[in-house]
Amino acid sequence: MGRKIPQKKSLISATRKHLKRSRAITLLGFDLETAEPGRAVLRLKALPHHKQLNGVVHGGILAAMADTAAAIAAYTTVPTGVPLATVELKINYLEAIPGGRIRADAHVLRTGRNFVVTECEIFNGKGALAAKALLTFGAAGGHSLQK
Repeated sequence: MGRKIPQKKSLISATRKHLKRSRAITLLGFDLETAEPGRAVLRLKALPHHKQLNGVVHGGILAAMADTAAAIAAYTTVPTGVPLATVELKINYLEAIPGGRIRADAHVLRTGRNFVVTECEIFNGKGALAAKALLTFGAAGGHSLQK
């Protein structure tokens, strides 16, 4: 894993600061609950603009939430400065989410030489599993996950 992982409080603070630079994440309304080595949790208060025509949270919003949470978790396991890109995202929608507080809990399954494999579970406001995603990240732009 090659790098010193900051203490939990400073990791959360640094990650929140980094997320504020992303217009997409700000627009979508994702909030970081926690980040630690190999794990990240995001929250979202589902608002009317997050919903599709049938009155439930749009699947693309949930996929973006899973991708963001899993990327944060993946970044905690690679050397500082290595840019990651999503190589694959597969998501199963298990039940519709009409609104409320949504939580995405992502963790790293394996960090290898070339890829980081993660999974993310998304829970509705009552704590029931609503979606599950499997994501793979690779080093972007000719970089390597190795030092």
